[in-house]
Amino acid sequence: MPSATSAIQSKLPKVGTTIFTRMSKLAEDYKAINLAQGFPEFDCSPDLQKLVDKYIRRGKNQYAPMAGVMALREGISQKVFAATKTEYHPETEITITSGATEALYVAISTVVNPGDEVIVFEPAYDSYVPAIEMNGGIPVFVTLDPQYEYIDWEIVNSKVTEKTKAIIINTPHNPTGKVWTESDLKQLDFLAEKNSLFVISDEVYEYIIFDDLRHVSAASIPSLASRTFLCGSFGKTFHVTGWKVGYCLAPKEFTTEFRKIHQFMVFSVITPFQFAIAEFLKEPDHYLSLSAFYESKRNIFNEAIKDIGFVLKPSEGSFFQNVSYKNLSEEHDLVLAERLTKEGGVASIPLSAFYGEETNFRVLRFCFAKNDDTLLRAAELLNKVVW
Repeated sequence: MPSATSAIQSKLPKVGTTIFTRMSKLAEDYKAINLAQGFPEFDCSPDLQKLVDKYIRRGKNQYAPMAGVMALREGISQKVFAATKTEYHPETEITITSGATEALYVAISTVVNPGDEVIVFEPAYDSYVPAIEMNGGIPVFVTLDPQYEYIDWEIVNSKVTEKTKAIIINTPHNPTGKVWTESDLKQLDFLAEKNSLFVISDEVYEYIIFDDLRHVSAASIPSLASRTFLCGSFGKTFHVTGWKVGYCLAPKEFTTEFRKIHQFMVFSVITPFQFAIAEFLKEPDHYLSLSAFYESKRNIFNEAIKDIGFVLKPSEGSFFQNVSYKNLSEEHDLVLAERLTKEGGVASIPLSAFYGEETNFRVLRFCFAKNDDTLLRAAELLNKVVW
């Protein structure tokens, strides 16, 4: 007799165990240094921990308002205004979410209906396409080299059809480490306005920018902000990826529809942590100093692997460094990533995992959000690999 589960028709038939889980498990099995999954090895600020404890002890342990603790929404409004000069009203235009992944999923669900097309720049973070497909949408890819120098906006424009509903962007970009320029955002604004497109902007690495580059937020261009769901997170900013506290900024009428879905997904987000982050945000150096912190780690790692033979374009932002091994091996990137984990003792992510179709640019992604001694040990092991 067939089981009841045999009647389930998968909504994501192509989706299996993610590459992040797979490579992290492999790292664990072979006792390898895990530079694959993107989370910090170090803890958050002791001051932030004390604030969480303070608010737990004050009894802030019941449901938060559906849209989020007002003090946190006000803090976000203030920090975004300081950076972009665009004002988001805490009451009607800011929603606290269970991480940026929920914010992205809800934003996509808010605007995408069956048959709608959504432009996705690939390599792309792995949650975008499943969210589009779960809502009956069709991802349309703009395929970029993982070490791309610029975006060809004529190609992007050629992807727009009468069915195109939205476009998803990510800057600083995971996995390439690319930071979009003001020119890119202006081209996006022109394209979106001309074709009446919604924009979903993933800006979780907004404070991790290197080499005196500047993060240009979608919020910094008023006409672009007027059609954008801006998704952010405190996980990367404060080294607390496990807290899953994110947010979505959007015009009032967008936010109204966004919250209709959000309230039935999680309703509200962990209360004492919201109060703690709200107080921690009052000192801007807690997030404005992040770029220098991570730039040092990028430089330590890159210096330590520079003689291996990789083609290495220094990351402009995020806490990931891509390396091309095209001069060292013909292996498929997944094959090499697995071999480096098993034989070399260092786990990475193959860039092919971030593409919709089979590719092999021969590029690996390493996470440098680790302690300096971990990065140096990993580099030492990579230098010993027989290519």
